[in-house]
Amino acid sequence: MLRLDGVVKKFGDKRAVDSISLVVPRGQFVGVIGQSGSGKSTLLRMINRLSDPSDGHIFFGDIDVTALKGRELRQWRARCAMIFQQFNLAGRLDVLSNVLMGRAFHAPAWRALLKLWTDEEKAMGLSALEGLDIARLSAQRADTLSGGQQQRVAIARALIQEPEIILADEPIASLDPRNTQVVMDALLHINKHFGITVMCNLHSLELARKYCDRLVGLAGGRLVFDGAPEALTDAVSRELYGLESDEVLAPEHEPAFIPAGAQPVLMLGNS
Repeated sequence: MLRLDGVVKKFGDKRAVDSISLVVPRGQFVGVIGQSGSGKSTLLRMINRLSDPSDGHIFFGDIDVTALKGRELRQWRARCAMIFQQFNLAGRLDVLSNVLMGRAFHAPAWRALLKLWTDEEKAMGLSALEGLDIARLSAQRADTLSGGQQQRVAIARALIQEPEIILADEPIASLDPRNTQVVMDALLHINKHFGITVMCNLHSLELARKYCDRLVGLAGGRLVFDGAPEALTDAVSRELYGLESDEVLAPEHEPAFIPAGAQPVLMLGNS
């Protein structure tokens, strides 16, 4: 269970995140919604400890995440995988090598640096790619892929960390409707099939309502909504976005073509 107690993030006199308290049970798919600048990305970065809170505490079970340092902090980042809007892939490396960097948290630093992956780790990487229907691209340079393919590589990299939580920071912001559905379907399958908690920053209320078990709405760094998607009223939508609720709903997405037999079947090793 993830717990945030009065978490604050200040940048000078500005509170980007203002006294947020949340409890996220294991296995939930949580959509974090709100307009740009509402504190969504800052919140996820603090949970992963890419940014340190100015005040408050973050707990995972009995572990005070805000107090972790050194090796223990590295172990936390292995358990709490991050997926970014910009993909953060090494363009000159092939797809499989990018995915295997997710095992760097579990391997000695020298072996990760030299990219000396075991056969078991390579099998895990290929299995993750197969589950996302891109194993055929394993030997291709990452910078030759489409945006949707690159984001699926980033998801595979996160998955072979064997995380307990996946934090996805606007993972579909630069994708077309078809790839948006492919990526969101992949995150949903990971959540439901493996029981991995997912927290996903989203702009579209349509997608948030479709995929998430729970919505957390931020406005000006404050928590203004926390509940089931069907409980999100027009009044709260207007507070979140400063618009009429119909204006923040994305247009209907065209259905994505998902090849038959593309369900993820991953070979996750013990670590």
